[in-house]
Amino acid sequence: MKIISILFLVAFFVSSCSGQVRERGKTKKIVGGPCEDCEAALDYQKLDLQLSTIDTVEGYQSFEKKIEITGTVFKSDGKTPAKNVILYFYQTNRNGIYEPSENPVGWERRHGKYRGWVKTESDGKFSYYSFRPAAYPDGRDPQHIHLYIVEPYKKPYYLDNYLFDDDPMLIQKERDGLQNRGGSGIVVLKVGHGILTAKRDIILGLNIPNYE
Repeated sequence: MKIISILFLVAFFVSSCSGQVRERGKTKKIVGGPCEDCEAALDYQKLDLQLSTIDTVEGYQSFEKKIEITGTVFKSDGKTPAKNVILYFYQTNRNGIYEPSENPVGWERRHGKYRGWVKTESDGKFSYYSFRPAAYPDGRDPQHIHLYIVEPYKKPYYLDNYLFDDDPMLIQKERDGLQNRGGSGIVVLKVGHGILTAKRDIILGLNIPNYE
């Protein structure tokens, strides 16, 4: 009986330990999948910014090809406006370079100074004033503006870049390869009140891996 009891205790102990290992070994799924620089979307905290529904990129007035980017962020049902969602934008300058300032903070060292944040209110709407970026000097990618999302109680994740429908570098192969994260990122630039306008609505969770 004593041997049986000992064997039972050993078996129980091993079972319990292996259960703990499995528990510890669980990998938490990351919303949006792996992302090297998504934490850059949180730099507004380091900068102590008070976010609103409107933001303007640094040096906006000095640039040609100004763009007003607007849209509405919807919850995953595609109908209900989403409140308290932060959008983080960054882009190259007119030479295709991510240009930092003299005293960059956080991810500005890599993302450059032409970046900004907006935060939605109850209607889900946002406006961001920027300029049309240039393609990389090596010509390997179309012109684009990066976009990341910070939802309440979720880690930041990226959406499809803003791309321009009239960009000759946006060939069919590029279009076919888009994931449409949050919806299509291809925008049609229109002339309105003296500047170019680009409207893009966003659906949270659409084509986003591990989204709950």
